[in-house]
Amino acid sequence: MGLNFDSFFAFRFKDGKIQPIEKVHIPNFEELLHIDRQKEALRKNTLKLVKGLPAHDVLLWGDRGTGKSSLVKSMLGLYGSEGLRIVQVYQMDIIHLSELYHMIRSTQNKFIIFFDDLSFEEGDPQVNILKSLLDGDVEERPANAVVYVTSNRRNLLHEIEKAHKFPEEDRIQTLSLVERFGLRLGFFSIGKQEYLDIVKSYAVRRNLNIQEELLFSMALEWAKERYGFSGRSAYQFIRYLEGELMLKSL
Repeated sequence: MGLNFDSFFAFRFKDGKIQPIEKVHIPNFEELLHIDRQKEALRKNTLKLVKGLPAHDVLLWGDRGTGKSSLVKSMLGLYGSEGLRIVQVYQMDIIHLSELYHMIRSTQNKFIIFFDDLSFEEGDPQVNILKSLLDGDVEERPANAVVYVTSNRRNLLHEIEKAHKFPEEDRIQTLSLVERFGLRLGFFSIGKQEYLDIVKSYAVRRNLNIQEELLFSMALEWAKERYGFSGRSAYQFIRYLEGELMLKSL
């Protein structure tokens, strides 16, 4: 297809075509706090991929704003210079995944095929397509690629409360997709102190000139009025505060 994977770190795969991303958001791996176990597990799995060793597909599931997507993207900061690339695929393009396999199979780069915030409705035919493509169906999976998926749902499926005629069959169907992922990492809500730790870390790294007591008071008010305690909420608060302080200095 003529695309040079060495020129870009990240790509989108849309409508069966791959598009380079010029301005890539790469979170700092070290700035992601209070998810140490998940960080180390994903780092080691990604390192195996980069070194050509057996690596797992990974499901990162759990509460919103807990760092799932940021952790996946931070892998580029660790291993992008060693040939790691990320290709983000949208749910509607699951049916084209085999075409992406063909595009990347013969390259020297290593790829994270990234589905962000993925979930399915009950009975969605895409579930069976993804299951087949994860296992490689008739076509063998590329050895230089793994699939990383983030989701708010542990089983990737919206659970509908209703009486099922065959509950055991439904349970097996629900789990059969998740079991394709050799590594499954849970992310959970943080508490007040963890939230303030993250706020302080961001403020220090950005050299914000504000007293800690005032910083924490404003951060708690922000969390109360908006999104609760999460890494995302801390990041959004710091971004707001930084803008306010810069505005005052004009």
